[in-house]
Amino acid sequence: MGDDPSSSSQMSEDDDDRSPPLDPSSSNKARNCSSGSGCDYIIPYPDQVLENVLENVLCFLTARQDRNAASLVCKSWYRAEALTRSGLFIGNCYAVSPRRATARFTRVRAVSIKGKPRFADFNLMPPNWGAHFRPWVSAMAKAYPWLEKVYLKRMSVTDDDLALLAESFPGFKELLLVCCDGFGTSGLAVVASKCRQLKVLDLIESEVLDDDVDWICCFPESLTCLESLIFDCVECHINFEALERLVMRSPLLKKLRLNRHVSIGQLHRLMVRAPQLTHLGTGSFSTLEGNPQGDQELDYVSAFAACKSLVCLSGFREILPDQLPAIYPVCANLTNLNFSYANITAEQLIPVIRHCHKLQIFWVLDSVCDEGLKAVAATCKELRELRVFPVNAREDTEGPVSEVGLQAISEGCRKLQSILYFCQRMTNAAVIAMSKNCPDLVVFRLCIMGRHRPDHATGESMDEGFGAIVMNCKKLTRLAVSGLLTDQAFSYIGQFGKLVRTLSVAFAGDSDMGLKYLLEGCPKLQKLEIRDSPFGDSALRSGLHHYYNMRFLWMSSCLLTREGCQDVAQALPRLVVEVMKSDEEEETGEYVDILYLYRSLEGQRDDIPKFVDIL
Repeated sequence: MGDDPSSSSQMSEDDDDRSPPLDPSSSNKARNCSSGSGCDYIIPYPDQVLENVLENVLCFLTARQDRNAASLVCKSWYRAEALTRSGLFIGNCYAVSPRRATARFTRVRAVSIKGKPRFADFNLMPPNWGAHFRPWVSAMAKAYPWLEKVYLKRMSVTDDDLALLAESFPGFKELLLVCCDGFGTSGLAVVASKCRQLKVLDLIESEVLDDDVDWICCFPESLTCLESLIFDCVECHINFEALERLVMRSPLLKKLRLNRHVSIGQLHRLMVRAPQLTHLGTGSFSTLEGNPQGDQELDYVSAFAACKSLVCLSGFREILPDQLPAIYPVCANLTNLNFSYANITAEQLIPVIRHCHKLQIFWVLDSVCDEGLKAVAATCKELRELRVFPVNAREDTEGPVSEVGLQAISEGCRKLQSILYFCQRMTNAAVIAMSKNCPDLVVFRLCIMGRHRPDHATGESMDEGFGAIVMNCKKLTRLAVSGLLTDQAFSYIGQFGKLVRTLSVAFAGDSDMGLKYLLEGCPKLQKLEIRDSPFGDSALRSGLHHYYNMRFLWMSSCLLTREGCQDVAQALPRLVVEVMKSDEEEETGEYVDILYLYRSLEGQRDDIPKFVDIL
């Protein structure tokens, strides 16, 4: 469907009429005899020739934006593009109905669907809001018998949904569930047992219920097609013996991420069985309670050294720092290292990171302090993405990373393209330095924990720092702002952030003018999420010209009234305006708790919970 579901709005009932009626005046031109053969040759109609050529050409278009643009040229292109699209992307599960999507795109083999907005990850959306997979899998079961891949993000998926998926698609190969909930080990067991050609089963940051079902042992007893198995988010115990046998039966396995119930000793056994791994999630990286001595006697260094193809390493959920030297043999080859669950110090990080000269992606906890980030800056000259997460997300603590670490990264990692940085204090000077040292930044997310925190060196707002980011980073498409910000910061973003597509705002701004600057100045803005900011009805109305071009607008704990939201709903009838309470208690006060506004070809959804009103 592409990022823009409005590309479907051109569908009409005559779309299936693929050739025009024959013009009697040109009927003689539609036939031509070959010299001396006595045979008639029918010349195809020009439109049919065009569509045949288009179908062959459009097969080479892979980017969603390019395909969306092609579908808007004319009806012939619209039909040809739909017939050649094998991958369907739905950026909002309520933006278009499953019926409409499957009717237009009939040859789809891979489907990606997103559900709840991102703020649901931070418990800002009430539970049981929606985003159910059931309507989609029911429609796809009828329309796409050859479906091979499903990717879901922030969707509500039940065990029955997984059973229907497993039973409906005999050639199904890839299932990826990211930040999903509602299903358990029973559903996984059905997928494992019935999807005989399964190559990918990736469960990433999803909530998996423990149904006391041994899903690992449900995979086929013969050789499997598995290439990727990720279950580090599964909190229940697994049958390790069954897992070990599964790994032995999966010679194509390249990616394996284990949960916290797999000990370092068990990890050793799996690595010996699968030295071909390229991506490894280590599980707990600590010993089992019942066998600490036996686990300690194993040669972990040799096991890692044998994995010569390893380029991505993660896990370390309950790490024993004394075991970290075991990974030294693979560090020189790593391009991706994830320590976001490893509560390690700078002293423990430095001996590891000094070997990681090829590292391009690095996630880490702020427990490594500014000294650890300095070591990263000194070694990782190829770094493209950095994420620094807090060990303690409380607002009233003094965090271990600051502007010192950020400036060190900007000076040492000049190829940086994406950064997420949680800290307790920051300065404009450090942010300005990053804007100048890393001009190729595409993503800049600075989360200064604590409300309205100024430049801790000068006491001034952080306006100039974020202004420098949008001025100097010409490729910037995603931005998250925090700290003490006035309307001037939003003026900078509106003036210079012409490519910004995703913007997150928290505890920022002075008045309605701040939001007006964004909505009137950022023509590419697709996703805007705002919380706890002083923006009201006047600011909301200033975006009437742009909301049809956006995927969604989320505003919570702002100064919006129900009347202001109603005005937008009346002015833009193809927009869905949801007003909801933050919990199921009666709404109190003058302002609405949450506004979620999104475009849709279908109008209001039919699974509205009690705490949601659609205006």
